[in-house]
Amino acid sequence: MISEFYKCATSTQLDLICAQLINLSTHAFNANNGNVPKWEQAIEQIKIQNTGSLDFITPYLNISTHNINNLILEKSLKQLMPWRKGPYKIDDLQLDSEWRGDMKWHRLTSHIKPLKDKVVLDVGSGNGYFTYLMAISGAEIALGIEPFLLFNYQFQAIRTLINKPPNAFVLPLRLEEIPKKPLFDTVFSMGVLYHQQDHRLHLKQLKDVMRPGGELILETLIIDLEKVDKIIPKGRYAKMRNVYCLPSENTLRTWLEDEAFKNIKLLDITKTTSKEQRATHWIGNNTQSLKDFLDPNNSNLTIEGLPAPKRAIFICQK
Repeated sequence: MISEFYKCATSTQLDLICAQLINLSTHAFNANNGNVPKWEQAIEQIKIQNTGSLDFITPYLNISTHNINNLILEKSLKQLMPWRKGPYKIDDLQLDSEWRGDMKWHRLTSHIKPLKDKVVLDVGSGNGYFTYLMAISGAEIALGIEPFLLFNYQFQAIRTLINKPPNAFVLPLRLEEIPKKPLFDTVFSMGVLYHQQDHRLHLKQLKDVMRPGGELILETLIIDLEKVDKIIPKGRYAKMRNVYCLPSENTLRTWLEDEAFKNIKLLDITKTTSKEQRATHWIGNNTQSLKDFLDPNNSNLTIEGLPAPKRAIFICQK
């Protein structure tokens, strides 16, 4: 996959940083992780399956192939659990991830600038579900960055099953490792901001890699409370670690204004429901999901007594 990224990236404006990204990614893949042999074994088993064409048939990223061994494929894919982003469908095997990513995609896709022939960055891409959708939408190249190594192997597993993969790639990198060069036409940061200790630094780093006039799609948790501009959770939020700040809609808009983003628009605010985030048998032994993160007596509160998750999507330009 690294060699395929190199071949594709060197024919785009990412040529300027391609070698640096590959060096960093190779180092990350060589990190000492005891799970790697299991993950690599799963990939090798998946390689013996027939490949097929990729398309998007709501809710699934769908791979149309034939004569696969469902038992072997399912066993191999389950060696890569938990599957958080998706869902995927390979022939008639439904890989129902914890999140219904298609619901988020449909909220935003008609409001953003067309991705055709664009160089796109997907920050915190997970296993690349959205990265694939960006590429299918016509991006010249869609680069996902995801430091969690398992999700990189999940991306490779899906890519292995596609006979002509689109120009979508996921590398095990953090945003701060991307050189500060204005190379990306469109940047997505979805489900990332609230995990940052320094929200201003994250927004600045996003802006640093955007071309002039480039578009940012920012999706994050917010609060919807009168006379409260933000909440800083003490401990966990909806059982999640490392949630540092939940801003109000106006506070988030102010943050974007402070970083000199232009044409700031709120696309959507949606309360997360168990239709969109739910437990499935693809998330492993820890079967808890949204319903376990909320107050059993009041679905408007988390188990910690804080406002239940709502997510806002903003778009703006550099």
